[in-house]
Amino acid sequence: MQEKTAPLKSRFPKSVPYIIGNEAAERFSFYGMRSILTLFLVKQFFNPTGAQALAQQADAHANKLNHLFVMVAYALPFVGGMVADWFTGKYKLILYISMVYCLGHLLLAMFDTSLSGFEIGMLVVAIGAGGIKSCVSANVGDQFDASNQDLLSKVYGWFYFSINAGSMLSTVAIPTIYKYYGPKWAFGIPGILMGLATVIFFMGRKKYVKVPPQGVNRNNLVFITWYALTNLSKRKPGQSFLDIAKESYDPERVEGVKAVYRVIAVFFFALAFWAVWDQCLSEWTLYAAKMDRNINLGFTSFQIEPGSMSTFNTIFLLLFIPLFNYLIYPNLDKIGLKTTPLRRLGAGLVLTALSFVVIGFTHVSIDNGGTPSMWWQVLAFLILSAAEVLVSITGLEYAYTHSPKSMKSTMSGIWFLVVSFGNLITALVNGLIEDGGWWAKNLKGANYEWFFVTFICVFIIIFLFVSPRLKERNYITDPYEENQVIADTNNL
Repeated sequence: MQEKTAPLKSRFPKSVPYIIGNEAAERFSFYGMRSILTLFLVKQFFNPTGAQALAQQADAHANKLNHLFVMVAYALPFVGGMVADWFTGKYKLILYISMVYCLGHLLLAMFDTSLSGFEIGMLVVAIGAGGIKSCVSANVGDQFDASNQDLLSKVYGWFYFSINAGSMLSTVAIPTIYKYYGPKWAFGIPGILMGLATVIFFMGRKKYVKVPPQGVNRNNLVFITWYALTNLSKRKPGQSFLDIAKESYDPERVEGVKAVYRVIAVFFFALAFWAVWDQCLSEWTLYAAKMDRNINLGFTSFQIEPGSMSTFNTIFLLLFIPLFNYLIYPNLDKIGLKTTPLRRLGAGLVLTALSFVVIGFTHVSIDNGGTPSMWWQVLAFLILSAAEVLVSITGLEYAYTHSPKSMKSTMSGIWFLVVSFGNLITALVNGLIEDGGWWAKNLKGANYEWFFVTFICVFIIIFLFVSPRLKERNYITDPYEENQVIADTNNL
């Protein structure tokens, strides 16, 4: 009688610690400089005297620059993803653009008294952060094959955990350094951490699975879409417009492009989340400066810096990531409430709107001359952090698992492009407020929050009608058949 051999236990790739260590240090640099960015711009350049008459326009100007910075940083992953997929591969692009990233931090520290020089530094940092971003997250998935694919979801959870660990340390340290040692050190130390991130990434060079670039071939997203759009006259009844391309392109690749557009349809609803999330690192920081941030422990008391309030976001995320992955999702699945990506996304949007309701009432108190407790903003962070787990982690994993192998980085770039568009919306709104007129008058005070609550609710209503009609096709990396369809199921 032949003995049954126990299946081999899945193992994490040896390259994972280097990727996670690199991400933690890089996120320290990025969120460290962002934790003081809006307050620095207001105090150093736009309203150094603190004049009340200039407050609305100065705050709007600083918020606009902050969101434009984020817009660029999250638009470039799409470009970086294509360059990596087509020409360089992920490893080379991450290494070289990381060096550019370090230069940007140096410029921020050097030009702390020159707005034009500082803006150039912001642009270079945005190029560095954006250029590598989609490749870093897609590089995580490249380290896995069929033997350990079941660990991918957990590793993306730990990947996001490292993001928030770096963020938490930086948002505690950098605002305090800014207060006591000034902007040169406060912007310089994140640059040192970015240098460390580059070194950590280089140290793992012999352990990475390096997927070679696919080259610019005619069977790709851009070319297939362009061909279909320019040959719409050939479309037959009942055909998708992309089916036209099957006469000149690999039919399986055309099906892959269809899958990408199905993913984009899902990503559209995340736009509402990203139009507001980054406000917790800009607008909310300005509100925190007007709140009671004193903490009395009996034997000692201290005051939290406004830029450090976002630390609560990272603390909640570090708690919520394992809570959702190991307790909430499995238990909901056991009782028959399957936590599909669309269900997570919908729940996340509802919680996002609720967090802004809390901030709206806090803003009302500030407008009426009150000094609300910082714990109201902590409550908003708690709700928003739960929403982030439901929306952002789901999106990162979804971008990788629901796209063909040849477009992994590009698909991650599209996810980050949604973040960029969301920040563009917020930047445009703040630009209109800065210019005065109708927007400045009608979005004054807490009306700003009510505007965005309404914005999110519109997306939620559309989502309720559209989501039951969306389908997903789950592409899993396969060394033999790149675009093998593993599953074709309804999300709801």
